[in-house]
Amino acid sequence: MTYIIAEPCVDLLDKACIEECPVDCIYEGNRMLYIHPDECVDCGACEPVCPVEAIFYEDDVPEQWKDYTGANYEFFEDLGSPAAPPRSASWRRTRRSSPPSRRGRPSTEPGLLRAARLSVGPAGARQAGRRPAR
Repeated sequence: MTYIIAEPCVDLLDKACIEECPVDCIYEGNRMLYIHPDECVDCGACEPVCPVEAIFYEDDVPEQWKDYTGANYEFFEDLGSPAAPPRSASWRRTRRSSPPSRRGRPSTEPGLLRAARLSVGPAGARQAGRRPAR
């Protein structure tokens, strides 16, 4: 389940919800915003800040706007994964950011990873191939 943005957002695009979303799962379409169902963590932070009350938990979408649930899923089916090259020019990520850098992170070389897993104390000395000091 995810949150759905419904009709009150159409042609308004207030974007207050974008600032509150901790996982950047809200995307802008041509006429409204959409919440990516695979990225949304169901925190609900977007719902109370929407000035037009257009955001609903999927099970709570009012009957007159149930079509927006399907439209939300279809938007991302047509789009594919936003992390991949877009299949459609009808979207853009609402926040501009670069992918995280690997600089400053531990190496993935096996020897270095093994060293990072060594225990502290006598058990670590045995893992490293040394006798513990007495």
